[in-house]
Amino acid sequence: MADLSSLVEAMRERSDALSELGYKVRFDLTDTGEAILLDATGGAVEVGEGSGEADAVLKLSTDTLDKLITGRMGPLMAFSTGRLKVQGSQGVALKLAGLLDKD
Repeated sequence: MADLSSLVEAMRERSDALSELGYKVRFDLTDTGEAILLDATGGAVEVGEGSGEADAVLKLSTDTLDKLITGRMGPLMAFSTGRLKVQGSQGVALKLAGLLDKD
C-alpha cells in the first residue's frame, strides 16, 4: 500500500500534464480516511493533503490511486470495475482521466 506522502509526490511529478486540467479535484482515500487536493486552477498545479472544496471528488483506495498515477491501471478500468467512484462533475473526472492516460 502506498503512503500519502509518496502519492502526493508522484502527483507533483506529473504536474506538467495535470496543469491542463483547470479545476480542483479531491481524492478521498477510502482505506485511510485521508484526502489529497489537486488544485490546477491557477496555472501552476498545487497538490497537498486536504479536504477542501473541489469540482470533482474521486473516492478510491491508495492502491488504486497509485496504479492510476503510475499507469498500471487506466481510469476507465478503475471506474468500470467499481474501484473508483466519482462525485461532482463527471466532465472534470473525464478530463483528468484523459490527462492521466497521456504519456
